[in-house]
Amino acid sequence: MSIPDKVAAAKKINEFLQAVVTHGGLRFKYRIVVDPPIPEDRDWEKPEILVDFSGPDSTLLLDRGGELLRALELLALEMLRLPSGEHEKISFDCQNHRAQRIHELRMAAGVAAEKVRKTGTPYQFSPMSSRERRIVHLALREEADLITQSEGEGMRRCLVVYPKDHKGAAKPATRTLP
Repeated sequence: MSIPDKVAAAKKINEFLQAVVTHGGLRFKYRIVVDPPIPEDRDWEKPEILVDFSGPDSTLLLDRGGELLRALELLALEMLRLPSGEHEKISFDCQNHRAQRIHELRMAAGVAAEKVRKTGTPYQFSPMSSRERRIVHLALREEADLITQSEGEGMRRCLVVYPKDHKGAAKPATRTLP
């Protein structure tokens, strides 16, 4: 399902960000693109609205692993009242941070897969957001000898990679996404 009125949603995001930039005394600019073109190598998400930040205070958005960038995105999602299954429709980025993080997660998924294959024991990632867990799930979806599962609750929810025949793992038909 797509966002019913993308232009209206983009306007709401713009109003929200104008207030944040003005009242926060921040020095960055942003560009809001409705239905942005998606490069072929970025099949991991297809946002309907992309907000791209730049400017002198961009480093503030990217400190602590992009915590402020994610917080602004989350506030925009809440303001638009998008259900959690629709969160990938809005994407905030700064200095290509999102693509770099995706690359890191895919590499970490590959390393985890190799560890599980070598040791035969499950590999548990640190807690991460549902979007990041989804990326790891998708990175390993073609690995027939592995099963991925999200486990835990709330902020402690993490992803675990199991060998397919592990007793504690879910059956392949019940592979869970975030």
